[in-house]
Amino acid sequence: MTASAPQLVFASAADHFVGVVRQIPDAAWGDPGLGEWNVRDLVGHASRSLITVSTYLKVPAQREDVPDAVDYYVRMHSYAAGMGAAAVVERGRQAGRELGDDPAATVEALASRVQAELTAVDDPLIEVIGGLGIRLSSYLPTRTFELAVHGLDIARAVGIDAEPPAEVLADAAALAARIGVALGRGTTALLALTGRTDLPRGFSVV
Repeated sequence: MTASAPQLVFASAADHFVGVVRQIPDAAWGDPGLGEWNVRDLVGHASRSLITVSTYLKVPAQREDVPDAVDYYVRMHSYAAGMGAAAVVERGRQAGRELGDDPAATVEALASRVQAELTAVDDPLIEVIGGLGIRLSSYLPTRTFELAVHGLDIARAVGIDAEPPAEVLADAAALAARIGVALGRGTTALLALTGRTDLPRGFSVV
């Protein structure tokens, strides 16, 4: 089937993520990554953006509960709060352990598998976390966003220069802005992006 625009941008994000992980020095996997995660944990957490697409493609949804990527993130704010920070941290650590002895090769295999699976589908309704139904074309931008942001996190943690492709940055930045608006933080983000003010300490849309 012909790939949709979200599929093409997701593929670009996945390829870039694989490239970033390939550059991680052997001695750096246990180094600090992000928050309580080391680099392996962070890569494991980010790799779930490949795993979940592959998993959810196998779970059709009966209805569309989530109309777009912005609504997905708005809903995830409440869901993540209910899970608790400790559960999120542990899930990342477990994902890191599951990368095995050659985490870079595991990530590459995950990316290849999900991209092959995407070529066989159009735009199905899939069931994601919380049992919510969402179109694949609405879900993929959320995974592009995660791969872009965490790819930058990883690059910063290990000291490499690895900027995502322009189309990935454009999609991720636009989604971040729309999430900010939906959460009532759009004015703050716009003023900062146009040089009027600085962002408050700890400001985030996710």
